[in-house]
Amino acid sequence: MIDRKNGAYAGSYIVLKYIKPFFRVLLGGLITLAGIGHLTFQRQEFYAQVPGWLPDAPGFTDFVVISSGVVEVALGLAMIFLKKHKIKVGIALAVFYVLIFPGNISQYTNEISAFGLDTDRKRLIRLFFQPVLILWALWSTGALRHFFRRRKKE
Repeated sequence: MIDRKNGAYAGSYIVLKYIKPFFRVLLGGLITLAGIGHLTFQRQEFYAQVPGWLPDAPGFTDFVVISSGVVEVALGLAMIFLKKHKIKVGIALAVFYVLIFPGNISQYTNEISAFGLDTDRKRLIRLFFQPVLILWALWSTGALRHFFRRRKKE
């Protein structure tokens, strides 16, 4: 059924009101948990994702893992609590996912086992989840819709 007021499907209301916010908060919780893992119980595992082309000094590697963890916690909490700025936060999280993708590629190409990714097949499959996370961040915050609306106006 089409809503005559705004031309959208009635089901769109449910998606906008309940489903998108649920997935935004879920992603925020997951990225916050990952960030806490960077800082505490999974720090050694995250070393595997620091690309080999970065300086390999132990202090620098630790800095990369800790700083990315801090960014993940900040972005995760922003996804959950900064509803007013959700589009900007979604874009920032998507950009962050793009920036850390070389670490995933490095883990695959260098055959580094971590997080249960102990075969080339598992590491390769993991690479295909990064675009899903990027789209999830953009869709659940309304950033994807924002981009399409801006494009239509131009």
